[in-house]
Amino acid sequence: MQKELFGLFGSRTEFAELRSEDEFDAIYSGDKVTVGMRDPYLGQRARSTAYTCDNGICVIWGEVQGQTEKDRFENMAHWLFEESISNGIDSFSKLNGSYVAVVEFNGKAIVLTDQIRSWECYYTDAVGTRVFGTDAATVAQTITEPRLHQRSLHEFLQIGTVFGNRTCFEQLHRVPFDGYLTPATSTTLSRFTYDPRSFNYIDELAARLKRALERRANYPSQKGLLLSAGSDARVLLSQVPDIERCYTIGTPGSQEVRIARQLAEQYDADHTAFDPDERYLLPDATKVRHSQGIKESLHIHHAGYNPEINADTMYHGLLFDTLFKGHFLQNASFEVGSVSAPLPWLESEPKPIEFLLETLGYNPTSRHRVMEQMLELFPYDYVDAPEIWLRESLQEEFKRCWKRTDSIHNAMDLFMIKNQPTLPFRTHLADSYCEAFVAADIELLEWHLQAPPSVRNSKTFMKAIHQLDSNLLRYRPPDKPYNSQIFNNIDQFLHRRIPVGRTVELAWPDRDEIYKQYNFDELLFSDQNSCPELSWRHKLRFNDIREWIDQTEMKPYSVSTSIFGTERTVESAEQSKIHAEIQ
Repeated sequence: MQKELFGLFGSRTEFAELRSEDEFDAIYSGDKVTVGMRDPYLGQRARSTAYTCDNGICVIWGEVQGQTEKDRFENMAHWLFEESISNGIDSFSKLNGSYVAVVEFNGKAIVLTDQIRSWECYYTDAVGTRVFGTDAATVAQTITEPRLHQRSLHEFLQIGTVFGNRTCFEQLHRVPFDGYLTPATSTTLSRFTYDPRSFNYIDELAARLKRALERRANYPSQKGLLLSAGSDARVLLSQVPDIERCYTIGTPGSQEVRIARQLAEQYDADHTAFDPDERYLLPDATKVRHSQGIKESLHIHHAGYNPEINADTMYHGLLFDTLFKGHFLQNASFEVGSVSAPLPWLESEPKPIEFLLETLGYNPTSRHRVMEQMLELFPYDYVDAPEIWLRESLQEEFKRCWKRTDSIHNAMDLFMIKNQPTLPFRTHLADSYCEAFVAADIELLEWHLQAPPSVRNSKTFMKAIHQLDSNLLRYRPPDKPYNSQIFNNIDQFLHRRIPVGRTVELAWPDRDEIYKQYNFDELLFSDQNSCPELSWRHKLRFNDIREWIDQTEMKPYSVSTSIFGTERTVESAEQSKIHAEIQ
């Protein structure tokens, strides 16, 4: 990766035994922790920064904003260090942005993520000293005897996401959601806790969106935006006046491209549309590296077009749907014949596990074939009921949400925020550009936590953004031709069920068609068995996990005939015996 934070709870000498100091822009050492940081925007306002003194160190990697106008021009690492000396871990709740921070103060050393873990931080104790970093592969490379985690592999291959704090290696872990790491423990905080209250939800959302964008309006050089025809990215286009270039992936002439181009013209920006060819799906090594071995690389839509994107700073609307519009909340519905029609209010008795499985794209018809293929690669005991196992994982993770929530709806939203499948999209984006993650602003997260789930919907959001710019909806999103949410729901339902009149196009290209058109079976699996029974999405996941494990340079299992087509050394005699029994 171009940007990286890597460290250990130990000395600079111990650090040098694991990594070359030449790999980093700067190395910072305290009495208990040493950390290296690589970031071309190091030291620029609101970006990665550091502070050292005789009493300790503070390193902040990523995007960090001050609370006040004055704070924005100060060294935020110095500010956080002084706050930590005075207020301890309570000071962490005041830090605004998307970051990983390392602080040594008052004899303590702590590694901290932002409150929604928008940047993952990985750690292992495999070398005896706790090692941590933002690139899962480089942290995993310190493990000399890796063991693949069966449940994590199962989750990844079945649903595309590893849940909780696990990874695909047993010895590699993630710093907890809204938490921090010490030399011997990992602990959660309570910054992200639901506290619904009454206030003017629309006015506050509009005002907070405006301030969040103002904080991020002065990033360097050429500004670009990943622009869809939806309602999210157009907010950024209207409020950041010097966005010069907009990029959309879509078929020429499609609704998505046509409306995106109209939006760019409306706000005097250039527009480029990328045809969804093989680059759209191609899971090359760089793309897979940013999936970190815990989420499928499919969501990194723009990766193949990076060489053609001419921008230094990049804006996007990731998590707007989740945080402000209740995309992962279960709405009520009614039955029309054999189909379900949505209603614009919440289900009074939601079924969270069923809803989450459907939302995450679980395909029950493929569950046994996926498990069988997984066992051809990794010598584990067979799970007789893979769907039950997956449901158990979901239930366990869902239960962990309750201590931060007051309702089942908030627990469902929290589950998706903690296990957000689309984060590789921003990981790749932030590694390639100076990236503005607007939705991670502390004021917007506070709005999400305080607004009841019943008002976190498209209606509230559309009214809020109309306050920012009354012309924002001159060109309406294809899926929202009316002001009324219920009319939009009815319109979508009718046009999907009755094959006459206006065509309702999907926002994303047809991935199945692209996979077939460019013969990805041959491209990814060569002469090996490509498992025709599996869907294109499952095949891409198998390729993702193969490629990511190869990038860690660890080969813990012997593999014979499989879609991997790669020989791996046997880790132990016991595993070899299990493998033989399975065969």
